[in-house]
Amino acid sequence: MLKNTPVPTKRELQLLSVAAEMYPFVKTGGLGDVVGSLPPALEKHAVCTRTLLPGYPSVLRALSGKIQTARIDNVLGHTVTVWHGRADSNTVYALDVPELYDRPGNPYLDSSGQPWSDNGIRYAVLCRVAALIATGLLPEWQPDAVLTHDWHAGLVAPYLHYMEKPTPPVAHVIHNLAFQGLYPREMLHLFGLPDASFTPEQIEYHGQISFMKGALQLSDRLISVSPTYVEEIQTPEEGMGLDGVLRARSSVLTGILNGVDLHEWNPMTDSSVFFPYAVGDIMARRANKRVFQAEFGLPQKADALLLGMVSRLTTQKGADLLARVAPRLFQENIQLAVVGTGDATIMQEFAALRSRYPDNFVCHLRYSETLGHRLHSAVDASLIPSRFEPCGLTQFHALRYGSIPIAARVGGLSDTIIDANSAAVSEGVANGILFSPTTEDMLYLAIRRAQTLFRQKAVWARMQRNGALHDVSWNGKAAQYAQLLQEMSGYETIMTDTGTDIAPRRADPNSARPRLSRQVARMPRSAAGTTTSSLVPFPPRTGTRP
Repeated sequence: MLKNTPVPTKRELQLLSVAAEMYPFVKTGGLGDVVGSLPPALEKHAVCTRTLLPGYPSVLRALSGKIQTARIDNVLGHTVTVWHGRADSNTVYALDVPELYDRPGNPYLDSSGQPWSDNGIRYAVLCRVAALIATGLLPEWQPDAVLTHDWHAGLVAPYLHYMEKPTPPVAHVIHNLAFQGLYPREMLHLFGLPDASFTPEQIEYHGQISFMKGALQLSDRLISVSPTYVEEIQTPEEGMGLDGVLRARSSVLTGILNGVDLHEWNPMTDSSVFFPYAVGDIMARRANKRVFQAEFGLPQKADALLLGMVSRLTTQKGADLLARVAPRLFQENIQLAVVGTGDATIMQEFAALRSRYPDNFVCHLRYSETLGHRLHSAVDASLIPSRFEPCGLTQFHALRYGSIPIAARVGGLSDTIIDANSAAVSEGVANGILFSPTTEDMLYLAIRRAQTLFRQKAVWARMQRNGALHDVSWNGKAAQYAQLLQEMSGYETIMTDTGTDIAPRRADPNSARPRLSRQVARMPRSAAGTTTSSLVPFPPRTGTRP
């Protein structure tokens, strides 16, 4: 569909992106993936991005060609050094404040799993420096627009609101409205904000300071990460207490789906995949299923429906539902693998299931980027039973790698998955299974429906190929971001294709598949040369959650 798309008249639009995490330096979920993969996609649309991050040890280590570009003696009581460098093809500014950011493990939580007690000031400093950069702190560069991500960057717009000098426009991205950055009223002056900001029209939320509400009220444009999530968060059921604010600002609220880096998620070149295969080559996936079963000690049964879940193990993600429904599944010819970390009670339930059902269930209760890729290359179906899901990236990974997503009909999941109802199956367009409401019984029935389809080999293969045809990249989506940013920055417009269709499709990879040399599928062997089913150890990734 043709849209009016802004194009810079003299140069690329200069964008400052502000976030608390960025893959591959630090990541706890989809936020990090998006912050890392969106800038290269925007570059194709005349938007040049520089990303401001907290100076976690992993970020500072990753910077190449690092130079000190600014030093500020007093930012909310802290001395800040701003480093500028390149990291994994992105331009990054890192805030070096050791007492705030030089901490091991999860960027938000301490070793007991509780939020760091000073998270408020940690991210207020990030926002304050972002506002200073936006208004000319750096002699060599000043942005035309600012893109802020989630509550951690929520105070950028309020800080700019009270600047006396001209300020660039701000677009705020809502990745997950459930996390709002709530702090006591008494911290207002610690955050360097005036008393006038503590009103319902700005940052006040039921007597507290809300980073997220400040962004929603004072940003020039608001972006949610899927069209359906835009609708959901304007309702009392899903608005997390901010639905009224969002309804009042609906004229500047837009839904744009996330995308993934196709180079990072390519089963042909992915080093995490035992036997590489072309996107859409469903036959070549079978060897990966056998090796995955052997790796975790599961019986190597081709006819068993092998399910996988890669997720934070929380109630939002429906992990508790899966833990409860699992014993019912194991009465059938079903196997299940779970990878992730999260709520201690849920992890204990999965550990108990592993002991009770060793032939049906395995779990890796730690974060593993490697297994996060490998699982999708091996399992028949990927489970996403989320109670709410702003966009989700797991379904994109599953579709691209040939695993059928079984997902709750919420948020971005409903925007990207075509349910295998009778009409969609007969028309040959289904690529997954959706269910609602998100309950234990409906999850069980969705998995049983998947098992029925799995036995219909031609139908299942068509669904897998449909998944491979689904365009999970930033194509089109980045163009929508660029259009919004350029419009709010006052750039001229021309007609261009922004690719706004939901569930865009690529050419069928089977219609012109390149000739590939095939590897012979063999089981992994021990040093003695015998087949082994022990768990392969994976080195920890620096800078990610524990």
